[in-house]
Amino acid sequence: MSIQDAARIAVEKAMGLRSDETIVIICDKKSRKIGYVLYEAAAEIAEEPVLIEIKERSSNGEEPPELVSSALLHADVALIPTTKSMSHTAARKAACDKGARIATLPGITEDMMERTLDVDYKEMEELSKKLAYLLSEGKMVEIKTEKGTHLKFSIDGRKGHPDTGICHSSGDFSNLPAGEAYIAPVEGSASGRLIIDGSLAGYGLLKEPLEVQIEGGLVTHLSGDGAEFLQDVFNRYGEKARNIAELGIGTNARAIITGNVLEDEKVRGTIHIAFGDNSTFGGNVSVDSHLDGVLKKPTLILDGQVVMKEGVSLSSN
Repeated sequence: MSIQDAARIAVEKAMGLRSDETIVIICDKKSRKIGYVLYEAAAEIAEEPVLIEIKERSSNGEEPPELVSSALLHADVALIPTTKSMSHTAARKAACDKGARIATLPGITEDMMERTLDVDYKEMEELSKKLAYLLSEGKMVEIKTEKGTHLKFSIDGRKGHPDTGICHSSGDFSNLPAGEAYIAPVEGSASGRLIIDGSLAGYGLLKEPLEVQIEGGLVTHLSGDGAEFLQDVFNRYGEKARNIAELGIGTNARAIITGNVLEDEKVRGTIHIAFGDNSTFGGNVSVDSHLDGVLKKPTLILDGQVVMKEGVSLSSN
């Protein structure tokens, strides 16, 4: 599949763009080519699509310029293939709350578009919604891996969200590529040991596992590959950046681990834990940083029941 075909899938199948709608595409210098391809696909349907190029943000979750925030508030549809993620920003959430349908594509590459967007969206939607429902009904999570992860936290009272890639209703939000169910853990409840052995957002593939010690819902100690990078982020953004912000479960059958967390966190058979902001999906922590770490072959236990065993989702049967 060509990148042009993938762009049409994004505009037509994922976003359901109609001829009478306004659409804005937001990119930066590194993502300019993909921005233009999406613009051209949108121009085949919409009368006057708008393309905005901004300076690359310094971190995932950093707010865009006010002009861009305003443009999002006036759009029916938005596609955001920026280098750093705008998913967990007040600007994106405010636009969705007003009714915009938005998909972010942070760090997406041409290869990724061509491989991962032509997926069975119905099957992925069913699994993502099933897992999101289980998370919404759950109270306590336990995660284990053979490499030494043993982490527990509460999700009591929190809502699970499916990332299906289908944004056809007012206020819908997704990543592209899509494919996960996610939830914000209760702040202060996480404790234990986390071994990230896949990849780390903003850093890439891990040559050796990253060990993360967690107490009282916050990261207290780091060691291994990526530790210095993550510690620098924590130093820059403060204690809130240490928050255990998200549990996500990958559901995209075409995604593979490449070092780009946009795709890595969607890989079926993985889970990811994020640090920092969770204010846009049910949490109480707001900070200009949100970084995901991907775990391979995890065992996920929900209220004493095994939901995933060594990377095999029992909910997919």
